[in-house]
Amino acid sequence: MKRAAVTRGFRVVAGVLLFLVGTAGVITQFGHFAMHLYRVPSSSMEPTLHCARPGVGCEGDTADWVLVPRFAPFWTPSRADIVIFRTPPETAVKCGEGGTFVKRLIGLPGDTVSERDGYISVNGRPLKEPYMKRSRRDTLSGTWHVPKGEYFFVGDNRAQSCASRVWGSVPRHNLLGPVVASWSPLSRKGPL
Repeated sequence: MKRAAVTRGFRVVAGVLLFLVGTAGVITQFGHFAMHLYRVPSSSMEPTLHCARPGVGCEGDTADWVLVPRFAPFWTPSRADIVIFRTPPETAVKCGEGGTFVKRLIGLPGDTVSERDGYISVNGRPLKEPYMKRSRRDTLSGTWHVPKGEYFFVGDNRAQSCASRVWGSVPRHNLLGPVVASWSPLSRKGPL
């Protein structure tokens, strides 16, 4: 009688463990198909996102890794989103490199973006930028019109960011998705 109870208890525990392992496997696989993980390569988004020292302007001991959902075609970009995108060809010419960048979206299709002495306005209204530190602004001035179907990006560290102010707007199909969370290091893990 006791042996049957122990066997039954073992089966229950084994069943629960198997269920938990299976659930973890499904969640892991779903996460792999539902999210991309990107490493922050430069100081253009400091201090919001860290790159690793000894890189120029980097504040982190290690680079931040960020999560981006793979459902970008169903996402509506919004002003102030932090976005991962593929750069237009002009970026490599103007910045010396291209590829995949992470920047803050400030200009939507049809907007007029202007900057005077490091302060940005969109459609004639000053842009509220609580994430900007005074020391991260630069002295660039200019005005840019964002074409239909394109988006305008800047870094939070303007003084060290080669962005739309230099190479222009980004077509919608180049946007890979919004950054939804910092994944690592553990001390910075969480939603943005």
